[in-house]
Amino acid sequence: MRLKSFVSTIALATTLAALPGLAGAATTAPPSALPQTIAEVPTQLPRTVRPTHYAISVVPDAANLRFTGSMAIDIDVLQPIDTITLNAAELDFASATLSGAAGAPAPATAITTDADKQTATLRFERPIQPGRYRLAIAYSGKINTQAAGLFALDYDSAEGKKRALFTQFEAPDARRFFPSWDEPQFRTPYDLTVTVPAGQTAIGNMPEASREPRADGTSLVRFQTTPAMSSYLLFLGIGEFDRITTTAAGTEIGVVTKKGDGEKGRYALEGAARILPYYNDYFGTPYPLPKLDNIAGPGSSQFFGAMENWGAIFSFESILLNDPAITSEARRQSIFEVAAHEMAHQWFGDLVTMAWWDDLWLNEGFASWMATKATNALHPEWEPLLGRIGGRESAITLDSVATTHPIVQHVSTVEQISQAFDSITYSKGEAVITMLEDYVGEDAWRKGVQDYISTYRLKNTVTDDLWRKVEAAAGKPVTAIAHDFTLQPGVPLIRVEGGLCESGKTAVTLRQGEFSRDNPDKKPLAWRVPVIAATLGGGDVRALVEGGSTSLTVPGCGALVVNSGQTGYYRTLYAPALLERLTTDYARLKPVDQIGLLADTWGLGLAGYQPASEALDLVDATPADANPALWGRINTILASIYRRYEGDAHQQALISRYASARLGPVLGRLGWDAKPNERDVDAVLRADLIETLGALGDAKVVAEANRRFAAGPAALNGPLRSTLLGVVAANLDVARWDKLHALARAEKDPLVRTEYYELLASTRDEALARRALDLALTDEPGATVGAGMIGAVAYEHPDLAYDFALAHRAEVETLVDASSRSRFLPQLAGGSSNRATITKLKDFAERYMTPESRRPADIAIASIEDRVRVRETRLPAITRWLEARLK
Repeated sequence: MRLKSFVSTIALATTLAALPGLAGAATTAPPSALPQTIAEVPTQLPRTVRPTHYAISVVPDAANLRFTGSMAIDIDVLQPIDTITLNAAELDFASATLSGAAGAPAPATAITTDADKQTATLRFERPIQPGRYRLAIAYSGKINTQAAGLFALDYDSAEGKKRALFTQFEAPDARRFFPSWDEPQFRTPYDLTVTVPAGQTAIGNMPEASREPRADGTSLVRFQTTPAMSSYLLFLGIGEFDRITTTAAGTEIGVVTKKGDGEKGRYALEGAARILPYYNDYFGTPYPLPKLDNIAGPGSSQFFGAMENWGAIFSFESILLNDPAITSEARRQSIFEVAAHEMAHQWFGDLVTMAWWDDLWLNEGFASWMATKATNALHPEWEPLLGRIGGRESAITLDSVATTHPIVQHVSTVEQISQAFDSITYSKGEAVITMLEDYVGEDAWRKGVQDYISTYRLKNTVTDDLWRKVEAAAGKPVTAIAHDFTLQPGVPLIRVEGGLCESGKTAVTLRQGEFSRDNPDKKPLAWRVPVIAATLGGGDVRALVEGGSTSLTVPGCGALVVNSGQTGYYRTLYAPALLERLTTDYARLKPVDQIGLLADTWGLGLAGYQPASEALDLVDATPADANPALWGRINTILASIYRRYEGDAHQQALISRYASARLGPVLGRLGWDAKPNERDVDAVLRADLIETLGALGDAKVVAEANRRFAAGPAALNGPLRSTLLGVVAANLDVARWDKLHALARAEKDPLVRTEYYELLASTRDEALARRALDLALTDEPGATVGAGMIGAVAYEHPDLAYDFALAHRAEVETLVDASSRSRFLPQLAGGSSNRATITKLKDFAERYMTPESRRPADIAIASIEDRVRVRETRLPAITRWLEARLK
C-alpha cells in the first residue's frame, strides 16, 4: 500500500510525528516477545478452524448502498467444537449451515456478533468433530462512502452523475465484505462471482471465467480461481470503465479508468510494461498471474493512495492518471514510482506474505526500497537515489524521540494494525534494507531475496526468514546487525573525532551513541553500525562500529565524509574542525553527500547537538549550479524555518529575504517555462522553487502566479498548473477565493475538481479558512473530498482545524475512512505551536480513545512539544545568523 493523505503533508511541516510511548500509550514489546517463527504468530480468532477455500457471490445494490452475499467456505475443523468464530464487521446474517461428508446439514442455532471485536460466532446444536466441512452463509452488508470494505465513488460525467464500486480490504476490512478468517496467515484460493448491472464492467484479481446474461439486463460474472492468498488482497471493481492493455513478458497488463479516461492511463501502462520484466528478472520468479490491472478510482482517501491487490492494483486517479494539461513533472515521476512500489508487492507481500501485522514492514519497507531500485534502473535520469535521503529523514524524524517504536512491532488490536502504516514501517524499513544490501553486496542480497521468494512462494513468513536467506547467500553475519535495527527503536549517532592526517592517511575515531531530539542525555542503545568513510579526492574504508567505538585510517587528506554514499541509517556528528573543513569544501562533495551532510547538520542543529545555524553555512556554500535535489533539500529547510517563525512577521521577513536572495537566481536561471530538451530534474526544481518562494511570500513569484491565474484556466495548463494554483491559494483574497470557488463548482473532471476544493482550504487568510471548513461539511465537495479540505486548513491553521473538527466530530468522522478515524482528529493538531492544544489533546484522548488507540494523540502532543522547544531554544541562533547575513 502506498500512503497518501493530508497527514503526510502536515508531517513535513511539523518535522515531527512521534509514535506511542507517552502517558497512556501502549508500551513497546521487547524483542523476545515478538514472533520469530510462524508457530508463534498471534491470532485474534480461535485456532480450532482453518479455512481452505472461499466461494463468494455478491449482488450489489449501488443505488441504495447495500449488497447481499452468499458464500461457501471449505474449512478444516481441528478439534471438537460447538461454535465457529470468524471475523465480520457491519454485516447482517440471514443463515449459516454446516455440512460434511456424512450426515444432514446442520444449521446454526444462533449467530451472535461482537462489534468491538469485529467477530461473528455461529453456534450449533451438536459438537462438531474434527474433519473437513463446508460452511454456507447468507448475509448482507452496506456499501460505504469511504474506502473501507465495498465502497462507492461518485463522479460527474457527460451523461450526469455516475457511481462506481471498489473494494479496499487492507488492513482489516475484508470482514466488511464477507465473513472470514481475516488475518494474513489464512491463505486460501478464492472464487468470486458478482451480479453486474447492464452496461457495466467488473474487474477482479483474475480474468473472467464466464459471463452469463440475465433477463433483467444484469450479468453474472465469474472470475477464475485465485492462487492461495490472504483475505486483504481480494479485489472487486464495478462500473462504466475503459480498459487499455498491452503485453509484457507474457503477461497481459491493463489500466482501468472511468469511461473516457483510458488514454490518461497510457503513461502508467507503459511504465508497468517496463517494470514487470525487470521484476521477473530481479526476483528470479516470473509474475504468477495471467493478468495485472491497475485500476483508477475518482476521489481520495485520508489513509492511502494505492493498494497492491494481487493482479488488480487500485489507485486513486491522482496517483495513476497522466494528463499533460494538469500533471506536473513530479507527479508524472510519482506515477511510475508508485506503480513500481505496488508491483513490487506482487512478489513481496502477495506471493510471499507476512504472517502477522508485526512484520508489515516486510511488505512496505521492501516495496519502498524495491521501487527506488527499479526507478533508478529504468529512469536513472530522475536520480531517485538522491531522493532516498528524504525518506530516511522522515524516518529519523519519527525515530529520534522517546515515543518511537521498532520496525518490527507488536500489534494486537484492529486500531494498532491501521496505525502501523507509518514512516518507520515504510521509510526506515527502506533505509535499513539499503544499508544491509550495501553491507552484504548487491549480488549476495539479490541471491538471498530470490531464495526467500522461491522457498516461501504462496506461504507466510516472519522477518527472520528473510535474514536467514540473506545470511546464507552472503556467507557473512547479517542477522545480528538486522536485529539491532529492526527489533529495537531509535537512531544511532556516530561521533567523528580526530582527523589528523599523516603520510597521506587520515586517522579518526568513531564513537557510537544515540541521536535523540527530546532526551539527548539518555543512555544510548547499542547497535552494530556498518560505516563507509571516505576523504575528498582519496579512498574509502568500510568498518563495523561495534562495542561503542572503532578507529579508522582512511586514505587521503581531504575533507572526511562518514556515511559516504549515504547508505547508512544513522546521524553523523563531526568534531567542529572536521565540519568546518567539510563546509569549506562543500561544493566539491558528491551530490549525495552534500544532501546527506546538510540533512544531518540541520537535524543535529534542531536537536541541540550543534548550532542550528550551521546548516545555513552549508546553504551559503552551495553553488548556484548545484544538483537540483540539493536545492530541493534547501527549499524544505528554508520553508520549515519560515513556518517555525509563525506569528512573528519580522523573523519571517528575514528568512523570506534570505530565501529570495538565495533561491531567486536559481529560478531565474531555470526560467518560468520549460525549455527545449531540459532535464526532468530541472522541471521538478522549477516547481519546487516557485512553490517555496510563493509560500514565503516572494513578491515577484506571487505576482506572476496571480497574473497567470487572472488570465484564465487555459493560461495555467501544463506541468506548473498545480504549483501556480498553490501559490495563488496560499495568498487568496476574498475575490480570488470566490473565483476559485466558482471554478470548483463548475468543474466536471473529478481530479481537477478535488484539487480546486482542497486549494480553497489552503489559504493563509483565517476568515477564508473558516469558510472552507464550513464548506467541507456540505455535500458540495463530495463524500471523499471534505476530509482533505479540513486537512488542508490544518496545514496553515492547525488549531482552527482541530477545534472545528472536534466541535463537529460526528459529521467529520463520516468523511473519513474507518481505518483513519482514530488518527484523523488528533493529527490535525500536529502542526500547532500552542501549548494549550496539548491540554486539549490529552482531554480528547482520555474521553474518546482507548490505550490502544491513543497513539495519534501522543504523536500530535510530541509534535507540539518539539515545535515549542525548537522555537524557544534553537531559532535564536538562526535569527542571529540571518541578521548578521542580511545587514
